[in-house]
Amino acid sequence: MKIVVLDGYTLNPGDLDWSPLEQLGPCDIYDRTPKDKIVERARGAPILLTNKVPLDEQVIGQLPDLNYIGVLATGFNVVDVSAATAKGIPVTNVPEYGTNSVAQMVFAHILNIAQQVALHSAGVRSLKWSEQKDFCYWETPLVELYQKKLGIIGFGRIGKVVAHIGRAFGMQILVYDPHAEDMSENEKVEFDYLIANSDVISLHAPLTEETKHLIDNETLGRMKKSAILINCSRGQLVDESALYHALKQEQIAAAGADVLSQEPPDNDNLLLKAQNCYITPHIAWATVEARKRLLDTVVENIKAFLRQQPQNVVNKV
Repeated sequence: MKIVVLDGYTLNPGDLDWSPLEQLGPCDIYDRTPKDKIVERARGAPILLTNKVPLDEQVIGQLPDLNYIGVLATGFNVVDVSAATAKGIPVTNVPEYGTNSVAQMVFAHILNIAQQVALHSAGVRSLKWSEQKDFCYWETPLVELYQKKLGIIGFGRIGKVVAHIGRAFGMQILVYDPHAEDMSENEKVEFDYLIANSDVISLHAPLTEETKHLIDNETLGRMKKSAILINCSRGQLVDESALYHALKQEQIAAAGADVLSQEPPDNDNLLLKAQNCYITPHIAWATVEARKRLLDTVVENIKAFLRQQPQNVVNKV
């Protein structure tokens, strides 16, 4: 069966091997696909793979040969799953490949803020250290994580690993997740308690109508002035305007984010000029190891489909 990859560049910009996929059938692999080229490139392919290229009802309706849609990610909101289901097309995703990489990025942001690594490295390069009268200097107070309270909102796979790492630093773990049952009773707290008592808050909730702008003016106003907010989950969990003003007014100390409400962001996104706000370009998932696991799972998903034993299917067909 012919396989078409609509946007393979972010998964494999050249440092991974496509050959395991190519061994399954003839492949057309595109780095990126503009909206007006989706149908043209996908036509005639029974197997279609996408990362961020949207496959809506109109597109799916123009592809009579389509038998399978594979998403090169965990989130599958780019696919109209209802339209695919109506046509009997299974949609698969890759549910677990970047857990440890994302948790690692959470602490990259926490440690950068706590120790101000980037700030002091830049200072050394600009010869500030060379000009000091003492053997060391610091430009801002540094923070020790030991015994600080780490509030985790959402206790899925990533939240659990973040908690594990936090414990290794000697942090006290607070967890809010109304749906999770496998947590210690001394860690499980109510949302309001977590917001008011955490020194670091890390977001790991899915984006739903209930969680959109979970962090807003009201919640930011109840955080400690010394609090650090980390978002490596979904950009829309945070009201970005509210966060900008909270940082400007020093309602909280700092924020680190790997995601924004729009990606890439507009030039006028307020967080791009917010003080004490550190943003990485949605790369928590993108370690070489995580991307290799993702590609391996994509191949295994297709093999399972070809054996008529599909796995990681997100719809019922």
